[in-house]
Amino acid sequence: AMASLKPGEVVLDIGSGAGIDAFYAARRVGPTGKVIGLDMTPSMIERAQRSAAAAGLGQADFRLGQAEAMPVDSRTVDVVLSNCVINLCEDKGKVFEEAYRVLKPGGR
Repeated sequence: AMASLKPGEVVLDIGSGAGIDAFYAARRVGPTGKVIGLDMTPSMIERAQRSAAAAGLGQADFRLGQAEAMPVDSRTVDVVLSNCVINLCEDKGKVFEEAYRVLKPGGR
C-alpha cells in the first residue's frame, strides 16, 4: 500500500505530473508530514499547485526540476516514490544516486 506511508513522513514523488500520487501520499502523511512533488514541466507544476490549494493540502510542495539533479536537500526524505517516470530518464544511474542522496538513513 504505497510504501506503507505513515503520518509525519516526508515523501518525494519523482515525476509528479499533475500530482495524483502526491495527493494520495499527502493524505497518508497528514498535516504533520510533507510531500515534495518534482516535475520538469512548468505547466504540470502549476496545475498540481492549484489542485493542492483547492484540496487544502498545504503539506504538498511542488518543485520544478530534473530527476538527475533534484532541488531537494540531502538526507531529508523518508520515502521516494516514482510512477512510470524513471524509465524515461536518460541517465537512470544518476536518478538513483540522487534518490539515495535525498533519503534519510533508513529511508525507503
